[in-house]
Amino acid sequence: MGRDGSMTEHTINSNYLNETMTLRVYTPENFSPLYKYHFCIMQDGNDYYSLGRAATLSDKLHKENQIENTIFIGIHYKDKYDRQDKYHPNGNKQSDYVNFLIREVVPFLDAEFPGYYMGHGRTLVGDSLAGTLALMTAVKFPNIFGNVIMQSPYVDEHVKEVVESTKDFSSLTIYHTIGNKETDVKTTAGNRRNFLAPNRELCGFLSLQSIAYTYHELDGDHTWGTWQKDFENALLKMFGKE
Repeated sequence: MGRDGSMTEHTINSNYLNETMTLRVYTPENFSPLYKYHFCIMQDGNDYYSLGRAATLSDKLHKENQIENTIFIGIHYKDKYDRQDKYHPNGNKQSDYVNFLIREVVPFLDAEFPGYYMGHGRTLVGDSLAGTLALMTAVKFPNIFGNVIMQSPYVDEHVKEVVESTKDFSSLTIYHTIGNKETDVKTTAGNRRNFLAPNRELCGFLSLQSIAYTYHELDGDHTWGTWQKDFENALLKMFGKE
């Protein structure tokens, strides 16, 4: 099936990760450097394109004039162990990956595409551990990434400590969902965790902050079947026209 927009691949030789990282960039139909665009930066990028149907949703929502001009950027991982290293709060490459986002991805996008060059113009997206990475990066660097879409993020004591130590949430917009059946989720490490309870705790804290915050509990489990059905709502909430 043909696409309205255009997919291009770009590579960054990361000094922080010591590897070549690929960015899959989807620009909408009638893309023009004369306009400014929001950047929707998706961890688990290939999953968001193939399972989340990001390009299809971009075509649909732009054609129907439901969202602001938005460029989708997908960044993927090598395998589940690499994903754990880069996204997990205690992953041995997590800080390097955050530096990669801040000091290599953002300057590249700002140089190549007409964005807003401010935090409110950049959204970090992720599911599960990738959602955790998005949240922890944005609360630490809200002037660089002003928006978060996190679907079923992994939340542990370390994540809560980082979030609860944040002094000012006022520049952030967060869209947060969790499935009501996520009470026994198998993790990459092989153990099983209740995702629902700590996400509810996180919601309880964020709901009390001075923040643009949306929280939904979905009828579903910790799979793409749940996240895909929710992703259109997330995009409309984050990029929708008034």
